[in-house]
Amino acid sequence: MQTQLTDVLGWVASLLAGGAVGVVFGMIQETARRRYQKLEGAGRFANGWAVIPGSMSRVAFLLVALALVQVLCPLLFTQTRQWWVSGGVVAGYAFMLYRQLRQRLAQQH
Repeated sequence: MQTQLTDVLGWVASLLAGGAVGVVFGMIQETARRRYQKLEGAGRFANGWAVIPGSMSRVAFLLVALALVQVLCPLLFTQTRQWWVSGGVVAGYAFMLYRQLRQRLAQQH
């Protein structure tokens, strides 16, 4: 019984750690989107490709954050728990995207 409880706690911790990384990444992306919208509104972009700089550094940040979680919390990556971390990242980022969608829809009405 105790091993089942430890497994469940490990899965939950993995999901939460991945979710935290996903939410933070979503917040960084949202901040960048708002910044670029302000710059676009001010007419500082000559073309659409001017928006792309910085996106690679944000993706690199995501990969570094995932690597840090893996190094600092190796127990989250035993057995099949790495999939729970990945699922948490997807769920956290999807939550942020859903929140942004709701805000945009609320602004339209």
